[in-house]
Amino acid sequence: MTGLVGGFNFTVRLVETAKPAAAVIGTFAPPVAGGFAEVSGLEATMAVDEWREGGRNDAVLRFPGRVTHPNIKLRRGLAVSKELWTWHETFLQGRGRRRDGVIELLDDTGAAVRTWRFRRGLPVRWAGPALAALSSAVAVEELEIAHEGLFVQTGGAAGELLNTVSSVFGRS
Repeated sequence: MTGLVGGFNFTVRLVETAKPAAAVIGTFAPPVAGGFAEVSGLEATMAVDEWREGGRNDAVLRFPGRVTHPNIKLRRGLAVSKELWTWHETFLQGRGRRRDGVIELLDDTGAAVRTWRFRRGLPVRWAGPALAALSSAVAVEELEIAHEGLFVQTGGAAGELLNTVSSVFGRS
């Protein structure tokens, strides 16, 4: 089958929520936050509100309700970098800052084919690796991020971040 993209090649970038322009100054896109083995939670569910109109017995009217998003879960092999732990730890100390994020799915050539952007991320759970001397399993750390919205776009982070900056500064 042609036109299908594997779900195994992706990057994750974190951006300061309060400063979307910082994402495009200098390197044009924020650095990749890590080599993740798994991303889950790229979902949106819309509730349906029902209205039983008086005198109308043949149907129940349905209207779109609130949209909810599950937490995004990132899993990766334990890395030397402490960036994700540090972000989580700042919240534990009462001085954390929310961050936006960009998740890119790449094709075999490394070009971005789909981008998911989450808004106002909050690291709600960090889990370190299970340590067992007799095990040969890879040490894995996990980060779970609550957020306030998920947006999808075709293409890479550079275009997505330009759209974000344009919307902030009123340019199109």
